[in-house]
Amino acid sequence: MVDLSSYDPNSVSNPNNNIFGFPTSEDNAKLVIIPVPWEVTVSYGAGTARAPDSILKASYQIDLFDPEMPEAWKQGFYMRYVDKKILMKSDYLRKEAELYIDYISKGEELSANQFMCKTLKEVNEGGVFLKDWVFEQTKALLEKDKLVAILGGDHSTPLGYMKAIGEKHGEFGILQIDAHCDLRDTYEGFHHSHAGIMFNALKEIPQLIRLVQVGIRDYSEVEWDYIRNSNYKVITYFDKDINQRQFEGETWKSLAEEIVSKLPQQVYISFDIDGLDRKLCPHTGTPVPGGFELEEVFFIFKKVLESGRKIIGFDLSEVGVSETDWNANVGARVLYKLCNLLVTSNS
Repeated sequence: MVDLSSYDPNSVSNPNNNIFGFPTSEDNAKLVIIPVPWEVTVSYGAGTARAPDSILKASYQIDLFDPEMPEAWKQGFYMRYVDKKILMKSDYLRKEAELYIDYISKGEELSANQFMCKTLKEVNEGGVFLKDWVFEQTKALLEKDKLVAILGGDHSTPLGYMKAIGEKHGEFGILQIDAHCDLRDTYEGFHHSHAGIMFNALKEIPQLIRLVQVGIRDYSEVEWDYIRNSNYKVITYFDKDINQRQFEGETWKSLAEEIVSKLPQQVYISFDIDGLDRKLCPHTGTPVPGGFELEEVFFIFKKVLESGRKIIGFDLSEVGVSETDWNANVGARVLYKLCNLLVTSNS
């Protein structure tokens, strides 16, 4: 473990240090964050592939004192450098995907265009490549008894990690904060789309026994049918229903405790930043009106800890990049809270 006993958390962060200004290395940190600069299948706004670098820069401005978990940071957090080969592959396939999406959106017949058929095949192969890459990276760290987090990128990025988590820890549930269900089999022909991360996780990871979705406010009829026919393997708290119950007098405390009660003992947090009100994440990939205040989501996480459940991993995705640093600022604060929660839950 890193010795941070002489590190002053009240001092100005050194930009030559690692995430949040910590003088950590991968070997001596308890928690390792893997940035995944990937946004091949985004269907609206782009920019999330470059979020990890923006969040790293913004992280130096965060005050490290968390009154609920004041000692958590001392266990050491470390973020790897962005793998430029992954970013270059994402950039290339993103351009290919844009051409393909433009083509099919005009009602053109796919089978009539060999180039577009080849493009679709390449993009789908890229999704498999990324899943396998993330799986191998995270599996190796888990075998060293590291805590691991994924920082996207779009929401397709953590699938390989979810698989590694299942193999390491056995049965677990996902707590998903999101504006979207992400339960599409394929979206625009892409098998590993950001819109299908939870469908793929439920299909490919036998240890995943429950998915609890919170804040959903944009979904398809197919996804609605999937939820209804899941035999409660998927439990969804729609934004509209949450609001309606509060309008009628229910407290956020009772709702949060009910949400947590649906989770199994081991919990993986999947946080798509578009689950928040858009004022907090204006440049996320697929923004939707409505959403949570940050403290409302943090309150749910607090209740997970208080319940005695164990947080075994997390991902943070869909943080946008803009000319200002507001998106990265919020993203860095979410990341810091999640890091504190993960190490605290495993102390």
